[in-house]
Amino acid sequence: MKYLLKRFSLIALCFIAIPHSYAKVKLPAIVASNMVLQRNTTVKLWGWADANEAIYVKLSWTNLTLNIEANNEGYWETTVKTNNSKTPKEITITSIDSHIVLNNILFGEVWLCSGQSNMFQPLKGYPAQPTFEGSTAILNAKNANLRLFTVDNTSSKTKLSDLKTNTSWQVASPETAANFSAIGYFFGEKLQNVLDVPVGIIHSSWGGSKIEAWMSEECFLENAETPLRIPKNSNRIQHVPNILYNAMIHPLTSYKIKGVLWYQGESNRLSPKAYKTLFPRMIKDWRTRWNIGDFPFYYVQIAPFLYAGNDRYDTFENTAFFREAQLECLALIPNSGMAITLDAGHPDFIHPPQKKEVAYRLLYNALHKTYGYSTIDCATPIFKSKQNKDKGLLLFFENAEDGLYTYGTLKDFEIAGKDRIFYPAQAKIVDKRTLYVKSEAVPRPVAVRYAWKNWVKGSLFTTSLLPVSSFRTDYWPDATQKKQD
Repeated sequence: MKYLLKRFSLIALCFIAIPHSYAKVKLPAIVASNMVLQRNTTVKLWGWADANEAIYVKLSWTNLTLNIEANNEGYWETTVKTNNSKTPKEITITSIDSHIVLNNILFGEVWLCSGQSNMFQPLKGYPAQPTFEGSTAILNAKNANLRLFTVDNTSSKTKLSDLKTNTSWQVASPETAANFSAIGYFFGEKLQNVLDVPVGIIHSSWGGSKIEAWMSEECFLENAETPLRIPKNSNRIQHVPNILYNAMIHPLTSYKIKGVLWYQGESNRLSPKAYKTLFPRMIKDWRTRWNIGDFPFYYVQIAPFLYAGNDRYDTFENTAFFREAQLECLALIPNSGMAITLDAGHPDFIHPPQKKEVAYRLLYNALHKTYGYSTIDCATPIFKSKQNKDKGLLLFFENAEDGLYTYGTLKDFEIAGKDRIFYPAQAKIVDKRTLYVKSEAVPRPVAVRYAWKNWVKGSLFTTSLLPVSSFRTDYWPDATQKKQD
């Protein structure tokens, strides 16, 4: 009996002596050393620990230590103020069983890049599909004030609180930049140079993805006027609704950003009417999720491509209809802008190599609309009205105050009468800001179309050499085209 009492006492003492075993504090993947936090604002830090655990956050740029307590589920968060300082910072996070030091943190401008393969295309290019000036950019990529973060291609049927896999924040260098999004890199590198502040670029895209995959379930189902069919046996995971939003966007929505760059559309090109509804809806939902207002959203119009030689004039297989839908979205999306690529396509490659030009056109939008560089031209001329004159039509445009320009002869214009048959037409610039279009085959014209086909090389520009989008002055559903002999 004495032996049993003695053994029981020893066991009891062991329980008293052994401290409570705490779980290590865990941070989301996006909150890490080398990160860029949006400057001169309030940002969120968050993570997970034991339920009700005490956590202490020390910021190197203040004299304060923040005392935080995890909730009953072990989640914790706090907000901190950033400033305009350009020197590296440090954050120390401690608890009873954790000591985390995040170093080499910068305050600057944070942009998210998303979409499909043209956004994914790296500086080093794809096999047999180069990125123009990519090698030079890689060679000169050493930049301590440019930070790169890549979300790996992953999917989930439910919303994730953290990323499954990723390449964490990296300082730009020839080694880290080569495989990074070319558009994201060119945009970030030039923005950093112009503003002379640190820049962080988060890249989260997937080749061949549909816009439905980037939408939350609630957003996807909210509009009964546009019924959407969920594919049951899709052999392309990036086509399944919600699945990329859940895994590759939702875990980022607590991380404060300045704005979004978007290049996507080829996988939805046969449904321009639906896209015109889905795209603004997705952006509105993303802005709601981030809860930082109508942040800038700048996107790329898909480039011309031959699409296996299919160039139907009157059906949605003609991607001019899709480019039109993207153009019309400008009026539907607050604080948005679009980079036109009508001069930057390739008939045989859906991944045009001119990524620097595209990135810079996105940058012009950001500089003009977000950062107040009013002298930087970014807006594409948009058809406004027409007027009959001398058996032809005069076309007037918005955003053409500085004039229209062509390198040589204007091409790919067509004109039609009331019979809705379009004939090849001659076009010329008059009064610097107006177009005159005419064809001897159409003595009483009523409508004009420009670049209304899959593959085209744009010939109409602004004085700043920004291409004008393909457009039409009619909305005829049954127009036909007179083929050239």
